[in-house]
Amino acid sequence: MKKQIFALFCALVLLLGAVPSAGALTGESARAADTLATLGLVQGTTSGDYALDAPAPRAQATVLLVRLAGGEGAAKADPWFAGFRDLPAWAADSIDYAAHQGWVTGVTVLDFKPSDTITANGWCAFLLRMLGYSDKAGDFAVEDAAAFAQRVGLISTAYGGPLTRGDLFEMARDALTFSYKDGNGTIISRLADSGAVSRSAANALGLLTPELTARQAADRHMAAVFRLDCYEKPIEIDAGEPSANASGFFISADGLAVTNYHSIDGAIHAAATLSTGEVYPVESVVWYDADIDIAVLRISRTSADHRTTSAFACLEIAGTQDIRAGDTVYTLGNPLGLGLAVSSGIISATARDVERYALPCVMNTADISRGSSGGALLNVYGQVIAVTSGAYTYGNNMYLAVPIDPVLTADLTGQGQTLKEVADLQAEKEKN
Repeated sequence: MKKQIFALFCALVLLLGAVPSAGALTGESARAADTLATLGLVQGTTSGDYALDAPAPRAQATVLLVRLAGGEGAAKADPWFAGFRDLPAWAADSIDYAAHQGWVTGVTVLDFKPSDTITANGWCAFLLRMLGYSDKAGDFAVEDAAAFAQRVGLISTAYGGPLTRGDLFEMARDALTFSYKDGNGTIISRLADSGAVSRSAANALGLLTPELTARQAADRHMAAVFRLDCYEKPIEIDAGEPSANASGFFISADGLAVTNYHSIDGAIHAAATLSTGEVYPVESVVWYDADIDIAVLRISRTSADHRTTSAFACLEIAGTQDIRAGDTVYTLGNPLGLGLAVSSGIISATARDVERYALPCVMNTADISRGSSGGALLNVYGQVIAVTSGAYTYGNNMYLAVPIDPVLTADLTGQGQTLKEVADLQAEKEKN
């Protein structure tokens, strides 16, 4: 009997998943503290614990920042004086050094307020500056620093308001594998290269190994994935009720993104909802191939509430050249429209011929559902090899993804067409 497949067309479901709040898991904070302690970046209190629920002082946050930068030695040798009159002796070198580097600022010209609790925006602003981002140059705004940090993947969870020590440690742990803005290494790789932390300890903790667990893939790359709401009629746009939703993912920091063509087929408007909950409209379709079932979109950098971002988190494309049956894979997408999710599996077949696709598909066992169309199929290194697209209706764990290889050679430099222009063009082709 002829095998049938279902295309994972988007479900009419609202996003119900809420972003977890900061400090939700004490055990997670303890694990983060243990990781940092193993690397020599934090110490316990005199009572022998980490005081995870205690407020995180600005002074402590700055000392940790300098350690993350591998700058303790430089801080001790730097004679520069920031002019603050309220610094404790144990933190003075680090605060003066961080201020000299432009990473931190005082509450006033003369007062650093070292005992004040650091806020999520304050700590993220410190981290972002250390990584080479500049609020003065417009990369981010201090009052939006935590949201920007989550948007670009520096942190994996939403944080707001004053931080506890546990929050601080979790955010610092997550930042270890984030790259500097110039692309020249991650925080942990620079620390290991400079000898500031033990390379063997970093390896033992899985911070330098290229292969990712499912959790690491989600923590590091979910920020690059979004829910795609599609609208086929003006009345749907006016009502804010999409006709369907799907998945998509960024492949460049300036807003290029990939989805399935069938996800946008017939749509005249679409918008991407990020892991932060922010909504960014689709500006244009830069490239598409209906037969291959891939479309490359340009996502606006100005959100629906008129806030502009300088960058998005994005995924690296590897393609299918080196994949083999049995390889571990992960999917990141928006199943059933319920929120972003990760699943894991293996490649069952590297090139399965399927009637409705012009290219052989990657068949795998990583779960997807309706709404996952346009999501990312990642290899164990966190690189995109294919776009999740469908499944055999009556099969078991027989999920299909279309190879992303054509995107590697596609011309993505043009302005593209609006969704409506693409819909009208395809409708005309179908008539003929």
